[in-house]
Amino acid sequence: MAGWAEGDPLDVAPRLLGAVLTHAGVSVRLTEVEAYRGPDDPGSHAFRGQTARNATMFGPAGRLYVYFVYGMHHCVNLVTGPEGDPGAVLLRAGEVVDGLPSARARRPGSSDRDLARGPARLCRALDIDLTSDGAIADLAGEQGPPGAIRVATGPRVGLRHAADRPWRFWIEGDPTVSAYRPAAPRPRTGR
Repeated sequence: MAGWAEGDPLDVAPRLLGAVLTHAGVSVRLTEVEAYRGPDDPGSHAFRGQTARNATMFGPAGRLYVYFVYGMHHCVNLVTGPEGDPGAVLLRAGEVVDGLPSARARRPGSSDRDLARGPARLCRALDIDLTSDGAIADLAGEQGPPGAIRVATGPRVGLRHAADRPWRFWIEGDPTVSAYRPAAPRPRTGR
């Protein structure tokens, strides 16, 4: 794994835009990511410390941290910090640039634009599930010289804690970037 993908998640996240992740015969050019800073970030899975679920986040940089959410979807992060420092970048969306037939078979009925548009779709297109947790990322390239792409930033998607932090990064104008959705407020229960 390239050294440019190691370090503070806020520095690594925008550098990942345009990089290509390959897994199970499909390659995706990353177009949208979110940074998570571990114990300093209430939106991070590592905010309250290490657990069996998030242990990979505490390992060495360059590994995939995969988790299951809402009882139906997988999401994948790239661990960025040195061992013991649980920073990571959620890989939110991308464009399939190789292995299109395999990605289409894994996401039947989806348009090519939507094959990896959103974190669960990206995992499905790449055939990433919990068995990929801890695997070394097959990541190549980086965005290129300054100005090669226009990077936009804004709030992370669907968070209830630290939702206002502009730690979501995407390639401006790219059609594979997912739609922004803030977290839905929790219904109040009467007592």
